[in-house]
Amino acid sequence: MGFTREELLAYGDTEVPDLIGPGCRLLFAGINPGLWTAATGAHFARPGNRFYPALHAAGITPYVIDASDGMTFRDRNTLVDAGIGITNVAPRATAKASELTTEELRAGGRALVERVERVRPGVLAVLGITAYRTAFGERAAAPGRQQRTVGDAELWVLPNPSGLNAHETVATLAAAYRRAADAAGVPDLRDGAGD
Repeated sequence: MGFTREELLAYGDTEVPDLIGPGCRLLFAGINPGLWTAATGAHFARPGNRFYPALHAAGITPYVIDASDGMTFRDRNTLVDAGIGITNVAPRATAKASELTTEELRAGGRALVERVERVRPGVLAVLGITAYRTAFGERAAAPGRQQRTVGDAELWVLPNPSGLNAHETVATLAAAYRRAADAAGVPDLRDGAGD
């Protein structure tokens, strides 16, 4: 599937439903949906986004999900069965996260806290330090596990998997995501893990 620039721009301001099933252990929160995600209805769908390759490399999923054309029932079930949920800090789709206002991010942070209190995952992983600092009003926050919790959930700030985050690789993303998955009790599906 491909989209013209005009087709993608038509999805600006669209909201993408959360992917959260029963028994969510690890809730990933992206900054906001991109236009490709809005067009397909699948989180982290833009070709080149490293989210799903990193999940697989971290042993969170048994195969690399390709959401670029949307998400199959098998893909959704794979994530839900692993206890993985996906949401966003801000719900509005944009071409770039920099199009979001400070107030949108702050309101999104408040809504995310409410969502976590309702869903009750073991870990909330916010993907993007700058968005986290703005949404939660913690200007000095550093990546990794935070001192604060959200409800009963541990709070982690992890690297954003966008290709625009050039200093991260699939391997470094996978290592960070695996630490949060371990904290959430998500099994490691890599061959020989835990031996």
